[in-house]
Amino acid sequence: MKRTGLSLSLILALGAGQLHAQQTDKRLTLWYNEPAVEWSQALPLGNGRVGAMVFGGTREELIQLNEATLWSGGPVSKSINPDAATHLPAVREALFKENYHAADSILRKMQGAYSQSFLPLGDVRIRQQLPDTLVSQYYRDLNIADATATTRFISGGVTYTREMFISAPDQVIVIRLKASKKGALQFTADPSSQLHYKLTVAGKKEIAMSGKAPSHADPNYVNYNKEPIKYEAPGSCNGMRYQLRMRVISADGQVTTDTTGIAVKGATEAILLLTAATSFNGYDKCPDSEGLDEKAIAGTQLNKASSVPYATLLKRHKQDYQQYFNRVAFSLSGEEHAALPTDERLRRYTAGGKDLSLESMYFQYGRYLLISCSRTLAAPANLQGIWNKELRAPWSSNYTININTQMNYWPAEVANLSEMQQPLYHLLKALAKTGANTAKEFYNTRGWVAHHNTDIWAIANPVGDKGKGDPQWANWMMGGNWLCQYLWQHYNYTGDTKFLRDTAYPIMKSAALFSLDWLVKDPASGYLVTAPSTSPETKFLLPNGTQESVSAGATMDMTIIRELFNNVIKAGEVLQIDNALRDSLQVAADRLYPFKVGKDGSLQEWSNDWPAAETEHRHISHLYALFPGDQISPSATPELANAAKRTLEIRGDGGTGWSKAWKINTWARLEDGNHAYKLLRELLTLTGKGSVDMHNAGGTYANLFCAHPPFQIDGNFGGTSGISQMLLNGQSGMIRLLPALPDAWATGEVKGLRAFGAHTVDMSWKGGKLTRVTIHADKTGTCYLLSKNRLKAGANAQLSPMKPKDASAGFPYALKTTAGNVYTLLAAE
Repeated sequence: MKRTGLSLSLILALGAGQLHAQQTDKRLTLWYNEPAVEWSQALPLGNGRVGAMVFGGTREELIQLNEATLWSGGPVSKSINPDAATHLPAVREALFKENYHAADSILRKMQGAYSQSFLPLGDVRIRQQLPDTLVSQYYRDLNIADATATTRFISGGVTYTREMFISAPDQVIVIRLKASKKGALQFTADPSSQLHYKLTVAGKKEIAMSGKAPSHADPNYVNYNKEPIKYEAPGSCNGMRYQLRMRVISADGQVTTDTTGIAVKGATEAILLLTAATSFNGYDKCPDSEGLDEKAIAGTQLNKASSVPYATLLKRHKQDYQQYFNRVAFSLSGEEHAALPTDERLRRYTAGGKDLSLESMYFQYGRYLLISCSRTLAAPANLQGIWNKELRAPWSSNYTININTQMNYWPAEVANLSEMQQPLYHLLKALAKTGANTAKEFYNTRGWVAHHNTDIWAIANPVGDKGKGDPQWANWMMGGNWLCQYLWQHYNYTGDTKFLRDTAYPIMKSAALFSLDWLVKDPASGYLVTAPSTSPETKFLLPNGTQESVSAGATMDMTIIRELFNNVIKAGEVLQIDNALRDSLQVAADRLYPFKVGKDGSLQEWSNDWPAAETEHRHISHLYALFPGDQISPSATPELANAAKRTLEIRGDGGTGWSKAWKINTWARLEDGNHAYKLLRELLTLTGKGSVDMHNAGGTYANLFCAHPPFQIDGNFGGTSGISQMLLNGQSGMIRLLPALPDAWATGEVKGLRAFGAHTVDMSWKGGKLTRVTIHADKTGTCYLLSKNRLKAGANAQLSPMKPKDASAGFPYALKTTAGNVYTLLAAE
């Protein structure tokens, strides 16, 4: 045995793993034979509002906590840069004279404030007094089938166990500590925080940590201010209050409490209950003077949970979580190594080994993370979901809406977690209001606009601290328009006309009004373009060798606006309203600058055929029309699809974690399953401590978090989305069954994926061919399907073959559906 406090052996660990596997599904369990020594090895728990990273220490357990609404700052100012709009004519004049450098310089004068930062709540340390310096048979896990974490080890002949979950129904963190020997459990537990805080004794068995968040926090990449973190006195508007409460329940232990923490002696079992709350009361309310009573909220939650038996808390938690998680099942037939620790599995996989159940678990892990971090209306999943330990988090752990926030929600509909998008709609409602003020102040237009960053306060202005930001990322005006995609998509997947009328359409319409006012005629081509325009975070190379980022009519701008206009037109037709607006949008859509194929055969990123300054740049913004959009597909637009493929070949397969995840989705849309699978394997490359390389590394940490690096959760969600797209996607009005199945997944089964048109799809396949399809219809109408092999109808199905537009694409069918019915289709050959 090792005399390190960990004291493990692989054989003992495997024995512990096999014992645990009798209680849980090994295929849905991450497990390890050592405690975490760094944050990216700790295991994430969450109830959609409160998050925890569990390290699984023996003598000292560290649990790092977050609360979804705990941010720096306060409501956005009504006036940020009142002179911004006066510079717009000069920017456009410079652009149309092809003086791109001058346009860049002037555009910097049209910037506003930076977003605020998502903050860590604090740490809880549990220090156990153990009977022996040696520890053996160590085991820790995260069971994503029921969202529970377990740590177990032996010391001095006593088995110690810690079980933990975070309940959404009861809004409480629950930690049960047990000893196999009566009275052998002895520990102290105390909270702390990087924020300003004070500990008080709230009862004989209870302690409270109360504090205040900063009124302002600079992004981590801003280094020119002497005081990047600022606090203000009570009574000011900015800077929310917070409280964490902790109580212990033990039937046989002696409990004492003081301002250093809670101590338990002579117990056999003890339950720690923790609740947390902030004074955040909405994006437009001062969190201090108009804030909620965080003490009353946390206290009420704790008192209620304390009156509920542990078994009931656990049962409620599992029932709540599994109503979402159990909707989808995915299994692949082939090699697996669930009996090995997860980090060892990743290590072998990285070396080229096969592990199909690791791939299917990774898909489900993304679903687990989305359920765990996106159930708070006021706070969608941010750049790190809900898990962040840094006072100045990477990129403020904010909502980066030029790709990253959107990627968080790519799997929500197709992976049957539609409810998890509710927080995104809530943010959109707020952005439509703050963004209307930004549109008027910065551009003198109607409607609303949002740029590259936003936060819990729904900041909508171009960031950059009034000229210190680079326009290649700061001055991009399509963030709000892109987010509108999720509004129409939700209607498309559910057929919810009430949602379309009351929530989606007003926001989409207002965004379209901004775009109508924002578009201008390009003097050279006569088309409508955006000016100024950037392709997020990339630069082009001019013939004279200079690099620039500001132009007119970048492909991504045109694609997003075309999509928005078309969606608003279709929504207006469904609702039978705004005929005149629909006509105006159609006229404008017909005049938008079209897609262009460059001399190298790739899809042009800008309106001119300029090469990218960085050929293998991580962003592939100009492929928006391929994915997540639906304006380019191999069957409907083969020439453009070939240009998109050429773009991907030139960009290369490298990139950050999220970039590689994006490429998985695009290759799946091109129906090249083997290439998508190659990138999935590369995404699952084990990454260790590593450096913060912002551009070219990627990979996956030991806890299956995706590395940018550092950790960004969008790569996890993008990976889950990519796997979904390989199995099921909708392009050109067709539900495509197994459109990009890789050779490695020759035999398998998936149940519960959602398709547009309000259908749930189950599929099984063998030898790479579809053998059975079940359609659960939520809507009456016609369901259009495309299969790689011929299908025949089951007893109750009215299945009609259709004439294929492209014989190589597969076999199209029309299936008549009635809401509430289930239809089975079988392989015909």
